[in-house]
Amino acid sequence: MARDNYNDLLAFIAVARERSFTRAAAQLGVSQSALSHTIRALETRLGVRLLTRTTRSVSPTEAGERLFINLAPRFEEIDADLAEVLELRDKPRGTIRITATDYVASSILWPRLSKLLREYPDIKIEIMTEYGLTDIVAERYDIGVRLGDQVAKDMIAVRIAPDMQMAIVAAPSYFEDRRPPLTPEDLAEHNCINLRLPTHGGCYAWELANGKNEIQVRVEGQVTLNSSYQMLEAALAGCGVAYIPHDLAEPYVAAGRLCWVMEEWYPTFPGLHLYYPSRRQSSRALALVVEALRYTGTGLAR
Repeated sequence: MARDNYNDLLAFIAVARERSFTRAAAQLGVSQSALSHTIRALETRLGVRLLTRTTRSVSPTEAGERLFINLAPRFEEIDADLAEVLELRDKPRGTIRITATDYVASSILWPRLSKLLREYPDIKIEIMTEYGLTDIVAERYDIGVRLGDQVAKDMIAVRIAPDMQMAIVAAPSYFEDRRPPLTPEDLAEHNCINLRLPTHGGCYAWELANGKNEIQVRVEGQVTLNSSYQMLEAALAGCGVAYIPHDLAEPYVAAGRLCWVMEEWYPTFPGLHLYYPSRRQSSRALALVVEALRYTGTGLAR
C-alpha cells in the first residue's frame, strides 16, 4: 500500500475503536459521508470487508479486528515518538558545534557559555579552535565565529564583541640591543613573529592603519606559529615583535613584561560575529547559545 494511504488506515482505526462513524468523524474532523467513502475505498483496495455496518452499530469483521489489533499499537507508538520529538523542541538539549580561534574561545565563548551550561544540563557544547576560514556547512558546524567583514552574505550574523583593535608588542628585553620600529618599513629590520593561516597555506600579512593610510606588510622572522597565545608567549620570551589583539597584550604591558610598538599604526576591525546558515532550522539549544553570546554593549575591545 502506498504511504499516502496511511490516512485511510488511521480513519479505519478511529472507526474500529469508536465503533461509530459519528464519533470517529467528529474525532477526525471530517463528515460522516466522507469517512464512509474512505473506508469503502480502503476495503476495495484491500479486497476484504473490514467493518460490519448495521443501522445501530459498527463492528470490525474478523479481518478488520486482526488489522486493528496489529495496526493500532504501532500508530500509537508513532504518536508517542512524535510527542517526544515535540517535547525536545520545548526542552533545550543537543550538541552545538562551534568553530573559533583559541583567543575567541578563551576570551568570549567560555566565559559566557559556562553559565548557560549550568542552567541547561542537556545542552552540550563542542568547540574546535582553528584559524582557517572554515566552511561550517561542509564541516557540519552549527556556529562559526569571524570578524564582521568576513561573514558571508547568506549567513545570519550576530555580533558577539565590540570592534576589535590589534596591537604590535615586544618584550623590553628584545629592544636591549636594537631600536624599536617607527614605521611599517622598519619592520623589515626586525624579527617578527608570524601567524600561519591554514586556509591559504601562507602567513598573515599584518594589516596596519594610520588614519586613512592603510597598508599590509609581509613580515619575516625566526618563529611562525598558528595561535595568538603562542605568539604572546614568544613575544614574552623576547623572541621578536608580535601582532596580537590589544586586550590580550594589555595586562602584560601594564605589568611591564611587554611594551607597545608603533601605536599610531594600530588598526581597528569590525567586531567578532557568530554566524550560521540562514536556511538552518534553529533549535532551542542553538537559540539559547546565540543569546548567551550576543553582544549588547558599545565601545571598543582594547
